[in-house]
Amino acid sequence: MKRRVRWMLFLLAFSGLLSSAPCSAGETQWIEIQSPHFSVVTDAGERRGREVAIRFEQMRAVFGALMVKANVNLPVPLQIVAFRDSKELKQVVPLWHGKPIKAAGLFQGGQDRSFIMLDMSVDNPWTVVFHEYAHQLMSGNLSAEVDPWFEEGFAEYFSTIEVDGKQARVGKIPSDTYEILRQNGFIKISDLFRVQHNSPTYNESGDHRTVFYAESAILAHYLYDKGLIQKLSLYFSLKREKGIAVEDAIQQAFGISAAQFDKAIRDYISSGHYMYYALPTPADIVEKGYAVKPVTAIDASAVIADIHLHSLDYHDKAVSEFQEILKADPNNAAASRGLGYGYLQKGDFKQAGEYFKKAAAADSKDSRVHYYSALLMSRGGSSRDDLPEMTREIETAISLDPNFADAYTLLAFAMAQAGEPAKALADMQKAVSLNPGNENYRFDLASMYMSNQKTDEAISIFTALTRSSDPQVAERGASALAQAQEFKSQLAASRELRPREAAVVPSAAAPPDASAAVTFVADSSPVKFVKGMIVSVDCSSATSATLNVLSGTKTWQMRVADSKRVLVLGADNFSCDWKKQKAAVNYRDMGDGTGTIVSIEVQ
Repeated sequence: MKRRVRWMLFLLAFSGLLSSAPCSAGETQWIEIQSPHFSVVTDAGERRGREVAIRFEQMRAVFGALMVKANVNLPVPLQIVAFRDSKELKQVVPLWHGKPIKAAGLFQGGQDRSFIMLDMSVDNPWTVVFHEYAHQLMSGNLSAEVDPWFEEGFAEYFSTIEVDGKQARVGKIPSDTYEILRQNGFIKISDLFRVQHNSPTYNESGDHRTVFYAESAILAHYLYDKGLIQKLSLYFSLKREKGIAVEDAIQQAFGISAAQFDKAIRDYISSGHYMYYALPTPADIVEKGYAVKPVTAIDASAVIADIHLHSLDYHDKAVSEFQEILKADPNNAAASRGLGYGYLQKGDFKQAGEYFKKAAAADSKDSRVHYYSALLMSRGGSSRDDLPEMTREIETAISLDPNFADAYTLLAFAMAQAGEPAKALADMQKAVSLNPGNENYRFDLASMYMSNQKTDEAISIFTALTRSSDPQVAERGASALAQAQEFKSQLAASRELRPREAAVVPSAAAPPDASAAVTFVADSSPVKFVKGMIVSVDCSSATSATLNVLSGTKTWQMRVADSKRVLVLGADNFSCDWKKQKAAVNYRDMGDGTGTIVSIEVQ
């Protein structure tokens, strides 16, 4: 059944190639297709490479046309790699119990770089293409955490987009989806809703995983077709925020029991009727302007090594691959950048710096090189003297890639360190707007709100983070929430005790009482920021403490008035045992390298 409407579907606010050695001459020819919004590296030939590029451009345009308020710009740079066959793709797929999983395509995310990898030997790779791209679009629009079944169901819903010269059709159900469920049976809705990212059903090859994807797709169609998609917001709220059991949350959100929900889905499948949406094919998708250039075997090896570098399963292998590339081509910018990032992750700042310099000399137009250079300065305990150069590097990275969310995060910390908390907050808000699903960004935004004494906004974010499916994030959020609430109480108390313009007149019959003239003066001096290392802590006083904080070449003496009440982020409590502990400190400058601490974030 077809329905032509102007609509907004997206209600998610709820409302060898390659070995380790470079390839030799005569091996497979790699090329890069550059369309207006995508880069496709492939060894499947120019025709197939252009096909991939234009399909992505079509998907992007259709998504933007349907979802007027959605962000079609990706939160991090995306590299598409189209492999000619499954054997090559197998070299980069994740491992499950030590063995490569089976996949015709996959998405691999990263803070600074994401990858979509495809097997071009399958008959119809486009459903995989669009499924993986839908995940990217989702991450650029979702601020709330959702369950795997909805992530996959939404991606499957969009994976069947068909585009021709006249029309784009969204939401068709492939016939094999019905067949999978008819032959293999169903997962009970309550069990489907319990599947998490670390569940065997989601990871292990076999019938259970196949049924999970098929049923997730059918369920997404059912919810859209029946106008129930908005009720998901209530369901997730009941389950995550209030801790209500799955069956009870289903009953309250959808008004039916889990068993009745099972029957409704079975009847929906048995009927064989569904709705899809049609709209005119987006204009201006013109292939003529796509640039094509050859990619050397060494550069192709660097692309694969970069994929490995961003994968936990292949990270160590990537380092040796980059080293082999540099033996053959000492000026290879991608390999130098990759090794620099690898050493940066290990905390070897000296080696990282050397490779970043080589990468910058070979390719000054690489936004990631400038970003990494600035990141290196920040992690090396930069001083205020380094801030101008660090800021220039970040701003250069942003000018080369205006949608580079991580660069805005780093700029926010640079502005905070420069004593400009309002600018820091604006930059952090920009990062979150580009990638609202990133929980680390949201934690940092909450911290920026705290620095600007906007405690209500910070408390709202910390509260949401306590419901994260990641136990570490949830624990960190809970600790920060308690401290933020305490800080809010302290601020309220200090405002109530501001000095009053009233004279204290002692009685003539008695000597003056010194305590009667004492008033609390709230400190209104500006809050500054420094990032460095806590070298030692002096807790010799009963309640106060003094921290020696090394930032660059300067050592600060930072005083804590009450070590039991100071705001600490990233740790449960203040510790007198901190040594060589990386930290970011909000403080008020007292002069001569001393300050009073407002808050500490342990890193």
